[in-house]
Amino acid sequence: MNEPNKPFVLILCTGNSARSQMAEGLFRHALGHAFQFASAGTRPSMVRPEAIAVMAEAGIDISGHRSKSADEFTGRQIHCVITVCDHAKEACPVFPGAPKRIHCSFEDPAAVQGTEAERLSAFRRVRDQIQEWIGTLQLQS
Repeated sequence: MNEPNKPFVLILCTGNSARSQMAEGLFRHALGHAFQFASAGTRPSMVRPEAIAVMAEAGIDISGHRSKSADEFTGRQIHCVITVCDHAKEACPVFPGAPKRIHCSFEDPAAVQGTEAERLSAFRRVRDQIQEWIGTLQLQS
């Protein structure tokens, strides 16, 4: 939903499949009253089912999210770009208006090999790290 009175924040990672999707859900949950949030990827793929599952455990539904390309937002007025992996920071497109940039790199939980329980544990760990990091940010409109 486009809410023109709220500043727009774009969250980027490479695949827009896990970290940025979880961050979008967590940011909306924490700060959706004051900002609009969307996520995208520099090379979008698909939303990981593990991300959907661990967010549901936290009471946040991202099952309707889809992976999007950063290119979908090039014409949009962006208040802030948040990158959650080093590749996205390096490959971040230039957006009009020189939006504020914030970066914090998180481990890619999709890269973890192992049992389903081990993979879900990695997604939970990254979800919790992102949630803790959001609590430290001073996002201002």
